[in-house]
Amino acid sequence: MRIRRTAAAIALTLAAALPAATAPLAAAAAAVRAPDFPTGTVTAADGRTLFADPAGRSLQLRGFNVDKYDEATEADLRSIVAHGFNLIRLDITWARLEPAPGRYDAAELARLQQLMGWADRYGLLVLVDFHQDVYGPAFGGGQDGVPAWATDDDGLPFTPDPDDWFAEYFEPSVQAAFTHLYDDPALRRAQTDFYTHIARTLRGDPALLGYDLFNEPSGPFDGDPTDPAVQVSSVAALETGRLALMYRRLIAAVRAVDTRSWLFVEPTVLVGEGVPTLLPGFRDPRPGAARIGYAPHFYDTAVEDGGDWNPSDGFIQAYTAAVTAYPRAHRMPVVVGEWGPPDADTPGNTELVQAQVTAMEGFAGGWTMWYWGEGTGGYTPLDPQGAPHPGDAPVFGPYATAVAGLPLAEAYTPATGGYTLRYTVGGSGANTRIVLPPTAYPAGARLRVAGAGRALVRLRQPRGGTPGSALIAVPGARPGAAVTVTLTPA
Repeated sequence: MRIRRTAAAIALTLAAALPAATAPLAAAAAAVRAPDFPTGTVTAADGRTLFADPAGRSLQLRGFNVDKYDEATEADLRSIVAHGFNLIRLDITWARLEPAPGRYDAAELARLQQLMGWADRYGLLVLVDFHQDVYGPAFGGGQDGVPAWATDDDGLPFTPDPDDWFAEYFEPSVQAAFTHLYDDPALRRAQTDFYTHIARTLRGDPALLGYDLFNEPSGPFDGDPTDPAVQVSSVAALETGRLALMYRRLIAAVRAVDTRSWLFVEPTVLVGEGVPTLLPGFRDPRPGAARIGYAPHFYDTAVEDGGDWNPSDGFIQAYTAAVTAYPRAHRMPVVVGEWGPPDADTPGNTELVQAQVTAMEGFAGGWTMWYWGEGTGGYTPLDPQGAPHPGDAPVFGPYATAVAGLPLAEAYTPATGGYTLRYTVGGSGANTRIVLPPTAYPAGARLRVAGAGRALVRLRQPRGGTPGSALIAVPGARPGAAVTVTLTPA
């Protein structure tokens, strides 16, 4: 691979997926696990807390949710890497893994470990999500959520709503089940034992980023759940009371056997309506710096109900205002655990995808879109032939997985293929790494680095994947120097 140096800036053409051209670098690349495990954090100039590796590089994680439906394959994980991503949110459920009290399903545990092994093989990090929708299978949802044996609904009624599954959270029986999970000593103990068992099973796995402790928490509503005032007051009571206590208990349960992993807390889904969370901060009992992050979701209610996004509805602005204060106050990195429209190819939703990606660049250190797969609509990012949907083009753009300093701005314009990264140089002398997805640059890319006294650029092929990675080093540049990287299609 040709390496060029200049006094002020460099420009060269890089192929986005050229195994022959990258062969001289293949051996070195294969020996480096990608992405790097975040061992700490750094604070960006705008106040964001970002993941950082031991060299102090700012890390960015991007990927998709998988396996809620127990269907992810090795080919799926290989394809996720081949499209340039480095993270999966692996949706597991208590009901599948512990079908009876104290009896763990050996086949399900083996599958979980198999998925972790595939992730490590292809250089993916894994955020294990303890998933539930409408509590658990006692209320219809297959094996998704809390097992039936851990469900106490006080014998209250449950009426399914096939036209609005989310409304089922407000059924008296579902609210009772959540209340018992939060309050009953026996259920609390069973849940704690389950989390400790999973953490003990997976601890030390090289692919494990950490745990999203409870998907989309819900609970009792004091009054009419359709009344916005009741929603706000009930969620406030939940987040400052029962939910905060549950998170403290689950943090302790995982930390009893695993002091390495990151632990992420979620607010209730009301944050999507522009209501800031009232969760408290959480103490991490691990030795050294805390590894606790924030994992909100990013959904527009009208779009979830089948509508096309209206850019004038204020959703992005309200969400961004609601979601940023809490992690900044507690110095927590943000991974948006779920986001994306059911169909990205309608005009408004295409605009929504771009707006969401742009917004997350301003407050998040990572995201996992819902949901990896092929199809027409139904949240799938790929069409039946395996190509990205046109409306999802911003998702499949280049991005900096590791910045040797602090990022200032990053932007990608799918219509032109233009990409810009601005950052200030840190003191480690490490490389900045930018992924060049093959769907964004099928004929390669022209790259330019400006602002460094001298620069070195090379292309490598990540382990197990096909997209090229531009590695940019600025040896000798003083810490704090501003560097600008631009990419255009070849």
